[in-house]
Amino acid sequence: MKTETKRTAILGSGNIGMSLAKGLVKADYCKPADITLTRRNVQRLDTVSAQGFQVSSDNYAAAAGASIVILAVLPQQLDNLLEQIDGAIDPAKHLVISVISGVSCADIRAKLGSRVQVVRAMPNTAIAIGESMTCVASDNAEAENIAEVTKMFETVGSVIKINEDLMTAATALCACGVAFFLRAVRAASQGGVEIGFHADEALRMAAQTAKGAASLLLQQNSHPEHEIDKVTSPKGCTIAGLNEMEHNGFSSSMIKGIKLSAQKAGELYTND
Repeated sequence: MKTETKRTAILGSGNIGMSLAKGLVKADYCKPADITLTRRNVQRLDTVSAQGFQVSSDNYAAAAGASIVILAVLPQQLDNLLEQIDGAIDPAKHLVISVISGVSCADIRAKLGSRVQVVRAMPNTAIAIGESMTCVASDNAEAENIAEVTKMFETVGSVIKINEDLMTAATALCACGVAFFLRAVRAASQGGVEIGFHADEALRMAAQTAKGAASLLLQQNSHPEHEIDKVTSPKGCTIAGLNEMEHNGFSSSMIKGIKLSAQKAGELYTND
């Protein structure tokens, strides 16, 4: 499939779809005029229309006029969307990308045709600042299409290719995980207030500390326990705080939360 013109239709222009569109343009992957954004209420797209993006409420026409079609609606809206674009998708022309939780490539091909190339991508809300962790998977897409999707999402963060049966797990760890880590930052800032800092100071300090901790792992390819060992000393204050948190189930609660989120993510499409 040739995608030199990179005509892309993003069907369902919520936070993820809009952030991806802006990221693609910022990275010079394509121009605004090469992207069509759809929404039932196109007036909500006036701002991006003024920036040069194409906007439409007609999903069929948007899909038919593109070579890359990105499905970015809620799981409970997917069947209706697939019915709207059925007949517009040509297996020889189109690459379909889904960013919808809990929906397999096979689910989409069952509606659009068995020969359609489908790739799943699971970004998170940090896509808005170009810091997403996006997981990519497919059960039938050619290597060149996997590479194309990887290139697209690298414009808005990091990308890792995984097996499709791990996509619901990726949703829990990476997409839901943003909320989990933010809650940890919030808790740290509340602790900061209790020990004497103003709320705005405590939040800034906690957030920057969390950013620094993550950067240590990513930039130095280090392991959390290795970095923890550097700041824990015998009878010290760090190990005392860590052990108190562990006695109260800190790690266990995080693990249980991720497991439950993975279970729920797998039910989003079937339990609409």
